Amino acid sequence: MASLHLSSSSSSVSIHTTPSSPRRPFPKPSHFLTHARQSHRRLHLSCAAPQNQDSSSHSQNIETFQGKVDRRNMLLGLGGLYGASSLVPTPAASASPVQAPELDKCGTATNLNNNKVLDINCCPPITGNIIDYRLPPVFQMKQRQSAHRLSPENIFKYNMALDRMRRLPSDDPRSFMQQAYIHCAYCNGAYNQPGQGDLDIQVHNSWLFFPFHRWYLYFYERILGKLIGDPTFALPFWNWDNPKGMTIPPVFLDPKSALYDSKRNQDNLTAVIDLGLTGNKDTLQVVTNNLTIMYTEMVRGNADVYDFMGQPYRQGTQVNPGPGSSERGSHTAAHVFVGDPREPSGEDLGNFYSAGRDPLFYCHHSNVDRMWTIWQYFLPSNKVADKKITDPDFLNASFLFYDENAQLVRVLVKDCLDNLRMGYDYERVDLPWMDYRPPPQTARARITRAASASAPKAETLFPLTLDRVVRFEVKKTKKGKADELLVLENITVDTTKFLKFDVFVNDEDDNASELDKAAYAGSYAQVPHKTNQTATTSFRLKLTDLYDDMDIADDDSIVVTIVPRHQGPGVTIGGIKIIENPTKPAATS
Repeated sequence: MASLHLSSSSSSVSIHTTPSSPRRPFPKPSHFLTHARQSHRRLHLSCAAPQNQDSSSHSQNIETFQGKVDRRNMLLGLGGLYGASSLVPTPAASASPVQAPELDKCGTATNLNNNKVLDINCCPPITGNIIDYRLPPVFQMKQRQSAHRLSPENIFKYNMALDRMRRLPSDDPRSFMQQAYIHCAYCNGAYNQPGQGDLDIQVHNSWLFFPFHRWYLYFYERILGKLIGDPTFALPFWNWDNPKGMTIPPVFLDPKSALYDSKRNQDNLTAVIDLGLTGNKDTLQVVTNNLTIMYTEMVRGNADVYDFMGQPYRQGTQVNPGPGSSERGSHTAAHVFVGDPREPSGEDLGNFYSAGRDPLFYCHHSNVDRMWTIWQYFLPSNKVADKKITDPDFLNASFLFYDENAQLVRVLVKDCLDNLRMGYDYERVDLPWMDYRPPPQTARARITRAASASAPKAETLFPLTLDRVVRFEVKKTKKGKADELLVLENITVDTTKFLKFDVFVNDEDDNASELDKAAYAGSYAQVPHKTNQTATTSFRLKLTDLYDDMDIADDDSIVVTIVPRHQGPGVTIGGIKIIENPTKPAATS
């Protein structure tokens, strides 16, 4: 099926104190493979008013990737007042958001693959006070560019900035390894939730995933800019969602460069990234799989905001309530694709504790952050009507970072919900996956007629250990096409292992290496990380569009196939069921 149907003010506190649509026509395949669009909207900001005109009355529409923004509103909104307000209404303070860790209680981190204590110290330097961070005024918007399209000048600046970061003293919190340790500490069990005993803080597999990494990159980017005296410096993004960017950017492959890391999969240095981790060697098929995956995790498979962002995670609750579609999909695949199989734990990018040691990590997560921005502002509103989370436990969750001046600051999730207010935007690049809806099944799924008689009922199989391909029948809530969700619940995972499985519905050809078909419903994947070796999670897959893409007729059940991509045990699925979509359908425009 390998066919490209391309359709700051602040206050100091003690370190021990914690704060209370219709489808568009599909372009030709060659458009994306050989003719990437070079033009994009450029941002021009000037802080000076024309002569004889008072600056306070000077209004000008600024064109950004997200459309026109009034200049006065932008400069006011990005100033110190933003510390007290945001685009999302802030409800009253909540009693149970996850709080920033207590650095003086940072403990040992764990190697995720063998569950042994690491022989390194991931804990940051201790400072005497914490400043509550407020976003500074933005006078010139940074533009993050595709790493494959960086100019020689920007490559030189990027390399120089990272070289200077590597040369900082080892105990400087802005140094290269100290920045890498941030991910190690927050993701490998070095921090406990304040006041919650030994309960870990974990910033993956929940609604904290996108906000934490956005703040992480924000300060990393500002540190690099400070080191070269360039406040406009912007991190590039690895454009793995576009065929023109589906290889590791060449700028990271020069052994003489500060961007180089020797601990990468040598077989994948110039290969097309396999976001499905299918092992398929047909490059064209891998590209089509990738585009299908992107469409599924960004558009087709989400019923509400939590399906994309991740499930709620509050103070005092167990880690890993459930990852969003992007985190468990393309994000995880890139980590595993680059990680070095010669290393005992997939270092560097293939393991959370070491991922920040590879400069490519930050470029990869720049694109992950870009996916959040695209999902917020540019995807059809009739797919997920409300893309904002207004829960105060989300908005008031907090983290600690060192800023570009080596000052320890506390940040809140509610202050990072708009990238423009944080002072950066993304280069406009084609989104070939936006219309990459898989081709409809041309004939009624024979699986429901021929094989369902031999497929066991789901209730007779679960719970099951997923160490092989399994197929079973699941009862629908009503006959035929319906607005339904497939729920996989009580999934117990070994957090020390890489795990991945794909889900298919009424699959006719059973070729698991091809994902560009209507039967592909979605995936679950994880990078190794430490909780208490096992964790329990759940996730949902929206079936509504999938039904539209196949002749479901008046069937009252579907046949589900689950294909593990990992080796051996590590996943136990407690149950599976189909429910009606509880989210109110969005009005079509």
